Order: sequence, then structure tokens, then C-alpha cells
Amino acid sequence: MALIAGLVPGADNDYWRRSRALNSKHSSRISRVLAVAIGAAAVVAGPARAHHSFAIYDAENTRVFTGVVTRVNPDANHLQIFFAPMTEDRKGVERDKDGKPIIWAVEMGGSAQSAKEGISVNSFPPGTIFSVGLHPLRSGEPAGSRRETGSLFKCPPKTPPAAGKNCDSVQGSEQLGEGGPLPTPTE
Repeated sequence: MALIAGLVPGADNDYWRRSRALNSKHSSRISRVLAVAIGAAAVVAGPARAHHSFAIYDAENTRVFTGVVTRVNPDANHLQIFFAPMTEDRKGVERDKDGKPIIWAVEMGGSAQSAKEGISVNSFPPGTIFSVGLHPLRSGEPAGSRRETGSLFKCPPKTPPAAGKNCDSVQGSEQLGEGGPLPTPTE
């Protein structure tokens, strides 16, 4: 009987009473941990869902720009390329009333995902000429999202496209990112 004490119900009633009490405490502890974990997941999921809202962008309008990179912000959540749009004759950049270049920003996926698509700080140094389609901000500020607007097209170094054209028309241009051709602009 001593060999099976603790292994078979009834062999050691004291052991089973203690075991049930421990299991009950353990079960309560697991329930509390689970409740905290579920609560934490809900708290984290709320902002994550809100973070991925694209409501600030006007998905009904698509603009296509050819511009000159001024800088790249390799943020983990969204890589951004800041650029000065080129004039229609492609001989300079658009400027404000004070003669300063107008700067736009295009937001993309995270830096890691963008790097997999060939889009990074290293592949878009300042001075790079490229074309991109974007959905502009509803607020009218000079920025937009590349989401579902096709690939980026990078012109060969120091080779802008012809007047009114984009980098996808330049021989030797490079297509980067997931998506197809540049979209048809709606504005």
C-alpha cells in the first residue's frame, strides 16, 4: 500500500485532499493570469487596430508624383520618403511663394517590409529621382500613403524623365516595391 500511496485515489486520503486543494489554488492562479493576459491583449490590440486605420488618407483620390528625395525616415512602423516634386518640365522642383522647395512625404509599410521590397535609406539617398502614386491626406497637408497604389519607379542617377513623364518611362529605371505600374491619377 505504501508504494501506491499518492498515486491511486483512496490509497492516501490525506494526500488527495491536499492535492485537490493545491489544484484548486493553482487553477485560481491560472485563471487570474489568464484574465490579466486577455486584458493586456485587449489593451494592446485596440491601439494596434487604430494604428492601421487609413481613414486619414483620401482613398478616392490618387496623385502621381515624380520628385527628388530630400530624406528618408526609416521608422519601424512606417518608412517615409520626403521629396520635392519636380516641375512639369522636369527641370527643377516646385517651390512655394518664398522660393523654398515644397516638400511632400509618402508613407509606406514598416522599414523591414520596405527593405524586403528594395526600398530603404540606402536605395533612396538624397537626390534620387523617383515616381510614386499616393493617396493624399484628407487634411490637405503635403503627404500621403502609398498603400495600394503600385510600385515605386526610380530613375537612373541624374536622369529625370521627359517633360510630363514619370520614371517608369525612362530607359534603365528600376521598379521597386510590391504592386504594378504607377496608378492613373484622379486629381
